[in-house]
Amino acid sequence: MTSYATSSARAEMSELRRLKTLLPPELQSWVMIEGSTEINPPLVRCEELGRDEVEIQIDLAKWENLAIDQRNLLFWHEVARIQNDTIPREGWEMAALAIGLGGAVGELWVQDGLLLLLALGLCGISGYRLWQKNNGDRKLKESLDADEKAIALAGRFGYSLPNAYKSLGSAFKTLIEQTPNRRQRKQYESRLQALRRSAAKAKTKMQQEQDKPTRP
Repeated sequence: MTSYATSSARAEMSELRRLKTLLPPELQSWVMIEGSTEINPPLVRCEELGRDEVEIQIDLAKWENLAIDQRNLLFWHEVARIQNDTIPREGWEMAALAIGLGGAVGELWVQDGLLLLLALGLCGISGYRLWQKNNGDRKLKESLDADEKAIALAGRFGYSLPNAYKSLGSAFKTLIEQTPNRRQRKQYESRLQALRRSAAKAKTKMQQEQDKPTRP
């Protein structure tokens, strides 16, 4: 008799293989898809492993609670972020900030004005870069851009425009209900509102094109 653990592992591997087929051909050779091994990880996220390799990590325990169409659109959102080159990277900013702060403290002790200015300048530059990376408005805009591109990717894989919008919208509704973190939930709500506006514009545009008189 097949144990539950074995059956569950097979289902997870099957899902990872299925998601691999949803990658555009131009990404299949360098984008990996794995189940997350962290404790309480995000539902899905991207991580740059190297210069030419990106990994999409998925919390499969939470993932299986979503419908297939919801999973597909959320997955394509991450693919869109890869294509848009908006994956968060581990940069030099934290190390530079630590060095700058340490240098500033040291130069206060030895009273070297020039080196103190250099240390403070390093702190300022690295601090500004960190603020840019974690700016809420910028992160939201990047998410909205990726949502729009996910809709377009769904079209490449056979979804109609209304069904793509419907699937992503229902995914947001489910995540809003299941997300206890207030800040994360608010971000999903903002993305849902933007998606509704985009869907309304797309619907109006389709109706206008249908209403255009055909030339004899």
